Amino acid sequence: MSDDTQVAERRVFYIPGYDPIHPRRYRELYRREGAEQARLAGYTLALRPKQGGGAYGWHVEAQIEGASTEADIDVLVWSDIVRGSMGQSILATYGQLVRTAWVYIASGALFRLMRLRKGPMIAALYPVGMLLGQLALALLAGRLTGGLAAWGGAAAGLPALLATALGWTLAAATFAFVLLRFRRADPRFYAYYLMHDFAYSARWQGANPPELEARMAEFGATIAEALTQDWDEVLIVGHSSGAHLAISILADLIREGRVPATGPVLSLLTLGQVVPMVSFLPKAQRLRRDLRDLSQRPELTWIDVTAPGDGCAFALCDPVSVTGVAPPGKRWPLVLTAAFTRTLSPARWKALRWRFFRLHFQYLCAFDALPGEAGDYDYFRITAGPRSLAARLGGRSPAKSRIETPVNRYTDCG
Repeated sequence: MSDDTQVAERRVFYIPGYDPIHPRRYRELYRREGAEQARLAGYTLALRPKQGGGAYGWHVEAQIEGASTEADIDVLVWSDIVRGSMGQSILATYGQLVRTAWVYIASGALFRLMRLRKGPMIAALYPVGMLLGQLALALLAGRLTGGLAAWGGAAAGLPALLATALGWTLAAATFAFVLLRFRRADPRFYAYYLMHDFAYSARWQGANPPELEARMAEFGATIAEALTQDWDEVLIVGHSSGAHLAISILADLIREGRVPATGPVLSLLTLGQVVPMVSFLPKAQRLRRDLRDLSQRPELTWIDVTAPGDGCAFALCDPVSVTGVAPPGKRWPLVLTAAFTRTLSPARWKALRWRFFRLHFQYLCAFDALPGEAGDYDYFRITAGPRSLAARLGGRSPAKSRIETPVNRYTDCG
């Protein structure tokens, strides 16, 4: 099938980022935001349970641009691996902080990443500053409490040694209490969450841990099976950290000859990618090889969508080029912008502008100021509409402000 063929039936595989939350969150997000986008754009979108087994997902029926379409959307789940990596004590998390900072500083990756976008580097440094700030406050509270306790004990006539012991005991208890309170309040601060996220890649210096490689192989087998079935398009969506998983999975499938020449159109959509955070690390040879190989393959269409308003993504940074592995025959990805300041109304943008983590998910949500043209970025038209990704966005010109300058020190591909 050619890339411009009308799509009546689509299979979508969504690969989330480093997220410990149950995948039902993505179904409910799709239901709520899809209904809103449909209302704004004047099309219909209905969800019902997916039939059959397999990954967690849902079925979509739509009337878009005068055509009836159906789509099965599956979430490829690795949240259990994420939760396992987050099961760290407070002390272990501070140990992660030291190790992660050392990996990015000693390798030079931190300073090279700073030459790309400020937003994701602020996001990377935020948990370091926040955790150190929490530690300082805990120490201060402990010192004040301990000092007051020792003074009070001495004033009450306790022997000096006993008063001092009382002070140290209450100081230690206060220190631990403050750190525990901060840990329990992390859903508001995201300091521990982000620290675990960055530490997950840094621990292996950019290589994938064995349990993640095994899960990626399972994902690849699921996608390969879909490519042998009677779909018009198989679309893989990699969001945030899920983008580099999707890149490696598809690179493997193509190298192994598991993408049929006469099968469905194969499309890759990466959203809010943070690829350089991994590909700039010393042992990320596997990812760098996959970036290089996938960037020149004709078997798929690869569109990369980010927005400068997303402070958690490397916005408009071509992940292949900035990594320094662009081959002479490079054709992918086509780097486009979701342009939040243009696609969100002034009121909506004002409400979301400083909600950095919410904006990182805006790609999966409704835009209330879309011009409404068929070629605009609209997640629901892409995943449930009658045109393939190539037909919908492949003819667009790349973002003028994209960054393609190679800045990575490590370019070996193993």
